[in-house]
Amino acid sequence: MRAGLPVARPGMRIGLLGGSFDPAHQGHVNITEAAMRVFHLDRVWWLVSPGNPLKEHGPAPVAERVAHARRMLTDPRVVVTGIEQDLGTRMTADTVAALKRIYPGVRFVWLMGSDNLVQFHRWDRWQDIAAMVPIGVLARPGSRTAARRSPAAQVMARARLSLAQAETLALRAPPAWVLVNLRMSRQSSTVLRHATGPR
Repeated sequence: MRAGLPVARPGMRIGLLGGSFDPAHQGHVNITEAAMRVFHLDRVWWLVSPGNPLKEHGPAPVAERVAHARRMLTDPRVVVTGIEQDLGTRMTADTVAALKRIYPGVRFVWLMGSDNLVQFHRWDRWQDIAAMVPIGVLARPGSRTAARRSPAAQVMARARLSLAQAETLALRAPPAWVLVNLRMSRQSSTVLRHATGPR
């Protein structure tokens, strides 16, 4: 095990919530809590990315974003990490592949908001991600219908689970995904950045 990486045992169910977290906000916390409950996860790791290739402007430094995110959390089952910086990966497909090598036997689930499913087909090697880990999609304001109709959802239609099967998502062989509804938070990192002004 590399120094600085979280500890995980084979058989554990761990959700991976990636993003710039620039800054982390209550919406991230709500998604995390819902994912742990609905998918019966043992842990959720927040993967604070060095940068998002789909975003025009670069985020604040990783250490600053990690520190802010950690101050928001009180549940010890949620771990805020800079794993992508530690591993030297930029693309989600590379990060997931590396984690599966480092943590054999751990049952990872990729977590995303429904707004991300809308653009999932634009991610680098998105179908490789879907082939490596089950995907838990949590509804976000204004994107539920678009997510269900998205190109990725259409391609993965046969792999979609029912809501009744959501609790077994981590045990499913990929590709497998499910879209679940949750109480909405309209907070977004973009809005919070504009509200707090320039750094």
